[in-house]
Amino acid sequence: MSIRVNIESRSADETLRIGEELGRRLQPGDALLLTGDLGAGKTTLTQGVGLGLDIPERPRSPTFVMATEYHGRLPMYHLDLYRVEDLGELGELGLDEYLIGDGVTVVEWADRAPHAFPARGLWVDLQSTGEGAREITVSCDAPGNAAVAEWLEQAAVARSA
Repeated sequence: MSIRVNIESRSADETLRIGEELGRRLQPGDALLLTGDLGAGKTTLTQGVGLGLDIPERPRSPTFVMATEYHGRLPMYHLDLYRVEDLGELGELGLDEYLIGDGVTVVEWADRAPHAFPARGLWVDLQSTGEGAREITVSCDAPGNAAVAEWLEQAAVARSA
C-alpha cells in the first residue's frame, strides 16, 4: 500500500502541531525521513514530534554532532546527514542500530542517503511557500504503523473535502 498526502502549514506553529500529531502516533521502529531546503521547517517538525513523544526538552538541530538522543514516551534518535560526505560515515554513525532500536528515528537531510533506510520509512518533504507557510508532503510505500497510516488517510480525506 502506498500513501502520499500533502498538508499545508501556514506557520511554524502549525508545522509544530503537525509534528506533534504525528509524534503521538509513532511506535518503536518508526523512521521519519525528512527532506527540504535549509529553513524549510525540518527541525520545527522534529520539535513537534518530540512534543508528541512527551519529550520534556526541545530538540535542536544536531548538525554538528550528527545524532542526539532524547527520552520521552519512546526514545527519539534525531540524526542530521547534512554534513555527510561519504556514505561510509553512516556505518560509523551507527545508523542501522538507530533504525532497529526501541525508539523513533528522525533523520534530517535523509535524501543524502535514500537507500540507507527501510521501505516502511515515512518520507516527509517540507517546502517553503513563503510568509512562513510550508507544503508538507508525507509519503510511504509500505507503512508499518497502522495509526500513522490511518492519520495520513484521514488527512488525505480532509484535504479532498
